[in-house]
Amino acid sequence: MSKVSVLVVDDAPFIRDLVKKALRSQFPGIRTEDAVNGRKAQQMLARERFDLILCDWEMPEMSGLELLTWCRTQDALKAVPFIMVTSRGDKENVVQAIQAGVSDFIGKPFSNEQLTSKVRKALGRAGKLDALAASAPTRVLSTGVANDSLAALTGGKAEVVRPAAAAAAAPAPEAKAAPLIQPSSAAPAAAPGAASSGRGQGQLRLAHGSVACVIKALSLKEALLVVKRGEPLPQVLESAVLDLEQGEGGEIARLNGYLHAVAAFEPKPDSDWLQLSFRFVDRDPQKLDYLSRLIARGTAQRHFTPGA
Repeated sequence: MSKVSVLVVDDAPFIRDLVKKALRSQFPGIRTEDAVNGRKAQQMLARERFDLILCDWEMPEMSGLELLTWCRTQDALKAVPFIMVTSRGDKENVVQAIQAGVSDFIGKPFSNEQLTSKVRKALGRAGKLDALAASAPTRVLSTGVANDSLAALTGGKAEVVRPAAAAAAAPAPEAKAAPLIQPSSAAPAAAPGAASSGRGQGQLRLAHGSVACVIKALSLKEALLVVKRGEPLPQVLESAVLDLEQGEGGEIARLNGYLHAVAAFEPKPDSDWLQLSFRFVDRDPQKLDYLSRLIARGTAQRHFTPGA
């Protein structure tokens, strides 16, 4: 019996590796291939057979929506499950993808359980679960949300210490294709070092929910953020999405990345604020251009320090 094969399409190497290792961990024996953008995926799909496509939306050369539209015009790909893995959860984007023939959505950031659930459902509809069951023993799904990114990268072999509050918490609900940006009223009103109308603010989306943040420093590679301490605590290597809105036009950029470092903002053990180093993984020229303009604007208005 041939192996079930999955094509992972994303311009961010970190996201591709995260998805592939999570799939291999949950579905031993599954075959995974990856493509850096829609154009490369198109070439691979023209010469190879895949049972499932997991694809980002915003990519250079050819977007996920363009690849989806092309797939639905090909006789051999019309029925292949196509799941959009994206930070775009706005109603307009959802409707656009549904009209193009998308099978399902996975919102970034996601947990291993959310990813596995969507993949299992898609393969079940395509009649491929029997092939998976024949090639792999039954595995217990990961229920740790905060540590799922680390578990995926280490193949589930790393021993992770979890906060007591997080261990007792119920698993996060399955991601839905609903708007993921929280109301602006949730933004912190008194973050340390941030004037009420000074520093730029945004929303940091983690697998367990969204938190308002203040941008302390910004570069093309990373952002230094200050957030209110809460439970569960953000975890190093946890994937996340940073939503930034700047300018009079309310321009919003959804930047994919991961938490490179987490530290107390105040020099005391009961610090109410955390400082997060958020590393970008996007390679999209449009997002890099947005960041460049944002850095220039923020530097001129002294909202934050450039060159984080």
